[in-house]
Amino acid sequence: MNIDNLKMFCQVVEEGSISKAARLGNISQPAVTKQIHQLENIYGTLLFERINGKLNLTEAGEVLYHYAREMIYYYNRSLESVAELVKTQTATLYIGASLTIGEYLLPGLIGSFRKINPNLKFSLIIGNTPYILSKLENNQMDIAFVESAVNNDSFHIEKFAEDELILVAPYHHRWKDRPEIHIEELAEEQMIWREADSGTRLIVENALNKYGVLDQIESVMELGSMQSIKSAVEADLGVSILPKLTVRRELQYGTLREIKISGFHLTRDLFMVKKMHRFDKPELQNFIDFVRQQTN
Repeated sequence: MNIDNLKMFCQVVEEGSISKAARLGNISQPAVTKQIHQLENIYGTLLFERINGKLNLTEAGEVLYHYAREMIYYYNRSLESVAELVKTQTATLYIGASLTIGEYLLPGLIGSFRKINPNLKFSLIIGNTPYILSKLENNQMDIAFVESAVNNDSFHIEKFAEDELILVAPYHHRWKDRPEIHIEELAEEQMIWREADSGTRLIVENALNKYGVLDQIESVMELGSMQSIKSAVEADLGVSILPKLTVRRELQYGTLREIKISGFHLTRDLFMVKKMHRFDKPELQNFIDFVRQQTN
């Protein structure tokens, strides 16, 4: 069987279109169609059908797609392993991470790990959790680091760290000399939020709602990144509750100040997620052990 046919089959499935798959593969549509027909001849059944002009997998196609992804994964792993053995290729770890972990935690961990493994290469993709997990599911990365709970029986999921969510204000804020404030006092300030569908915002809103203060807090603006929120707080436009992981540098250099809230402690779990493969890269297990050691 031609592995390229399986790769193109998966490309068509994931793009939902023969024309898109052909364009990405830089080949003609008839060539893609021929590859699909070759697979259909091997398996003796149709793999796609058109319903109302839309290309859909048949039941047989659904079954094949599951196996095709695994075959492609192990084919690529075999190439990498043999190449490493004969020293023609340097091992690469493909890592995915949600935004906060990818921007604020992993670069330091990867840098430290490479000091003791200088010949190892890394490829890091950063995105929201659903996007990263879809890449992991499709064998496009070796491991994912995410901030949200994951429900998928095909994944091995392990909590590797906690991150505290803290109230931050401008360094010279009027609360600067107080050891802590009461949570009701948040209503005196304007809150700067992440966008409405942010996982971090949902955690904060749920916590404040439990204390009965969410509806009393005035929202001054919504911003789409941690960096923009930090800049807005530094400019004295309001306060915000942010992951401590994202403001370590600002707290260290005195551009932001943490304000303690009496009786209020909010954390979120951080997870390592990987697919359960029979043969994992040895370097991957070494990196997982290193992350455990550095974050515990």
